Amino acid sequence: MSNRYWLAQYPEGAPTEIDPTRHRSIGELIEEACAKFATRPAFVCMGQSMSYGELSARARDLAAYFQSLGLKSGDRVALMMPNVLQYPIATLAVLKAGLIAVNVNPLYTARELEHQLKDSGARAIVILENFNSALAEALPNLPAMHVIVTGAGDLLGAVKGTFVNLAVRYKTKPARIGNATSFSAALKAGAAHSFVAPAIAHEDVAVLQYTGGTTGVSKGAMLTHRALIAAILSSEGWMQPVMGKAKVDSLVFACALPIYHVFAFVNCVMIALRAGGLCVLIPNPRDIKGMTKALQPYPLHIFPAVNTLFNALAHSPEFAKLDFSHLLISLGGGMAMQESVAKAWQKLTGCPITEGYGLSETCAGVVCNPFRQPYNGTCGVPMANVDIRIIDDEGRDVAQGERGEIAIAGPQLMSGYWNRPDDTAAAMTADGFFKTGDIGVMDERGYLTIVDRKKDMILVSGFNVYPNEIEDVIASHPGVLECAAVGVPDEHSGEAVTLFVVKKDPSLTKEQIIAHARHDLTGYKTPRRVEFRASLPKTNVGKILRRELRDEAVRDTAADAKR
Repeated sequence: MSNRYWLAQYPEGAPTEIDPTRHRSIGELIEEACAKFATRPAFVCMGQSMSYGELSARARDLAAYFQSLGLKSGDRVALMMPNVLQYPIATLAVLKAGLIAVNVNPLYTARELEHQLKDSGARAIVILENFNSALAEALPNLPAMHVIVTGAGDLLGAVKGTFVNLAVRYKTKPARIGNATSFSAALKAGAAHSFVAPAIAHEDVAVLQYTGGTTGVSKGAMLTHRALIAAILSSEGWMQPVMGKAKVDSLVFACALPIYHVFAFVNCVMIALRAGGLCVLIPNPRDIKGMTKALQPYPLHIFPAVNTLFNALAHSPEFAKLDFSHLLISLGGGMAMQESVAKAWQKLTGCPITEGYGLSETCAGVVCNPFRQPYNGTCGVPMANVDIRIIDDEGRDVAQGERGEIAIAGPQLMSGYWNRPDDTAAAMTADGFFKTGDIGVMDERGYLTIVDRKKDMILVSGFNVYPNEIEDVIASHPGVLECAAVGVPDEHSGEAVTLFVVKKDPSLTKEQIIAHARHDLTGYKTPRRVEFRASLPKTNVGKILRRELRDEAVRDTAADAKR
């Protein structure tokens, strides 16, 4: 099924078709940029920059080291680091050698890490020493693997002494791992070995991008070289109308989102490399003062973030001191944008947030609004080569304007879940569309609006209630900083809405929240219970963990019932 009627909504100058076969591999695409922009700075972290030429040379040495260990095409290498210079080096090295990068959250517990390393069958890991404790605990339960440990200041040169210990920032405890090789030693050893470029096919897997696990078991989405190239070219094309008018020679990307997440991996690192831009790496986005200091020297052009990060920055006095006059694109994704946050950000920066939509399984964004348009509450229209269906539980297309599950087809789509054929089959329709588990509506213009996650839906007396709708209303209250709505069992209505709120105004009361909700929400959508919190649990990407809040609310409700 092809439904391309939304082409009329495309940004003028953006391609409606892309050719993902124009490059043989992701490594080739990046090396082309490294040769073209060899003298330009590619990344900067804590004041230390690395040029495209240096990136290519270091990645070549590390790739040769991987080969000297006996790693062959298709072997998996885990990358467990925050945003430091070593991350892009290791990524390019893995891709050059025909290996498969396994992006790992550095804050994983030993149990979570053990699952991902076992599931992926990783034969090697590159890890920042500050996060060794989880690996040290997991290693006895894992097959033998090569461990390359890097220190946070390894590549910081003269500014090494100014580095603020990441263990303090992330509250981790470094541990010693026997038989590990240092990152510096690996580069030195690799420089003494020859590198043999392997043959890489378009359909070879380049990255195992593990799903967040917030709705079930974390699974490795197999992202092929072809799929990632398609995602990069599609996103690059979407930016062209803005970039062409701006005539900026070298774009500056704020990379505050963690690289191990697909949003930053594609829309910060890969797009920046493709464009010959500079990526300002932020190791810890929660340190807003530190982030502000890191970004201050540069004319910011592109700022990808999630709703929670935009919200925190829009209300930060330190961040407000930055110069936003060069800002061309503010890209929102990863979770639903709230109108109140979009308004606050635009008021601060003068640049509207452009909301998009994508998943790990689609190499990040496949739907996006045209850049520079005012916030409109939708995710935009399908990007180049992407088709969207809105389907019911039986896989049939719903009527236009009706709610249903979003299903996606296109070259950006994963080839399946790693070693999980049953899960792959369950996630696909008979005609090759991926069932996202997200509920959406597409209007007559082709604009997609996300209603909610299918499993987050609350059923109140037979009525579907969608948390995003409730949260958007509550977030518009001037006294609310953040909020999350969940459903808990209720003997009268099946489920009832519980709301968790972080105050902006200390004097805010539960009664005021309820009154505000009643003004814009029908009775069955109004929260039955309001709980104030100092903060809400989030993934390291910034997504609010509704499941954790839901579990807490269910326990509290059960305890109250026993009293």
